[in-house]
Amino acid sequence: MAARSESAQPARVYQQIADAIENAILSGELNPGDHLPSERELVERYGVSRPTIREALRVLESNHLVKSRLGDRRGPIVLSASSHLLQKSLTRLTAGEVVGLASLLQFRMIIESAAVLLAASNRSESDLVELERANARMRAGIDLGYAEFSAADLDFHRTVARTCSNPLLEFSGEAVRESVLRLTQQRITDSGDSRAQMLLSVRHHEDLLEAIRNKNGPLASWLLRDGLYWYYVDYVDPADLPNLRGLADEVRPRE
Repeated sequence: MAARSESAQPARVYQQIADAIENAILSGELNPGDHLPSERELVERYGVSRPTIREALRVLESNHLVKSRLGDRRGPIVLSASSHLLQKSLTRLTAGEVVGLASLLQFRMIIESAAVLLAASNRSESDLVELERANARMRAGIDLGYAEFSAADLDFHRTVARTCSNPLLEFSGEAVRESVLRLTQQRITDSGDSRAQMLLSVRHHEDLLEAIRNKNGPLASWLLRDGLYWYYVDYVDPADLPNLRGLADEVRPRE
């Protein structure tokens, strides 16, 4: 982390310091679990005021790169990589109506069908146990309510993403899942047939789990896309359904 002089720099010095620390994290100079120098040490290192350092740390925390712990006299701890920034960008795009539900679902189909294709080849017995537990929790969630059901559903897909052993697919999948959930959660909760919808999803996930168990990646890939289509079909603009259906069937195995 190279030092900078506050007097020699233009405005927004805090951003330059935040960028320097971020570069140290991305380059591996600082690793997850490491602590940054204390606030006083950073003031001395960069030759800037305490408020400037605090603002730089706020930027890093808002980007989920570091985290300060109350009462810890050491500097903030460096966090592991996450999908937060991508998720934040998708949230902004959906909030501004630049990206709608159909586009998010198309992206999710592509990302997650690739992940499950790889997961079917890579899965271990312990992965199958985790998937079975998540699926059982989904089935129990039908009676417990949508919040419990949704949490189990997310765990199922996170296990698939982790099993695929591709961090880019894992982070992208996490971000788009959260964005889709944010757009649809209230509508699904308020739906008069949400129970039937959850039951249909459980059955799709059971078929998907069986394909993963049998290491049938192409079938798992299609089941993933087909399941997403039917789960969200009532919430997508009818004009967007043909493209969504076509994308789902693009990977349909031949009879």
